[in-house]
Amino acid sequence: MTTVTKPYRGLAGFNIGTTDVATPSPVPDLAKSLRENSELVTSLCRFAEGLETESAVRKKWRLSEETWELLGNDDELVRAIDELKIQRVRSGALKRELAQGHIIRGVGVLATIMDDPKANAKHKVDAIKSLDAIADPGPEAAVEQERVHIVINLTGDSKLKDPKDILVIDAAARPSTPKQITDESDEWRR
Repeated sequence: MTTVTKPYRGLAGFNIGTTDVATPSPVPDLAKSLRENSELVTSLCRFAEGLETESAVRKKWRLSEETWELLGNDDELVRAIDELKIQRVRSGALKRELAQGHIIRGVGVLATIMDDPKANAKHKVDAIKSLDAIADPGPEAAVEQERVHIVINLTGDSKLKDPKDILVIDAAARPSTPKQITDESDEWRR
């Protein structure tokens, strides 16, 4: 009687009957893994723009001196940071963050005007109004936009209107720019 043994299909190095050894996985490329971390790239971009300090970035990401030097010498990472900087300028994100930093200082200036006993009363009132507007912009500060409101009544002339038969669509209108048609353009003939 012959015994047929099934081949071991588990992890290498755990089969007691053989001498095979588990091969270690390759060491991951630290620079590549850090480069692919979009949050880290954003933090480094904000550092390059002067919005975050080096110590804050290093503390947040627990970056050693060697890792910091590795990141600074990685050309692909520097290119990715530069591309993100351009994107943030074009999208207005950099401008908004810089303005937010400056407006925070403005609150302190307004508070000193409001509390200054030698300040003109009108200046104090203006400072109070400005601080109030900053503290709670409310709905009056909301940007007005064109809206499209469509009501479709599927009941026709029926006196009994079922709310399920009335469709209401309320949406923000898309901004559109009218196309300029000139004599040089054949667009209007098509």
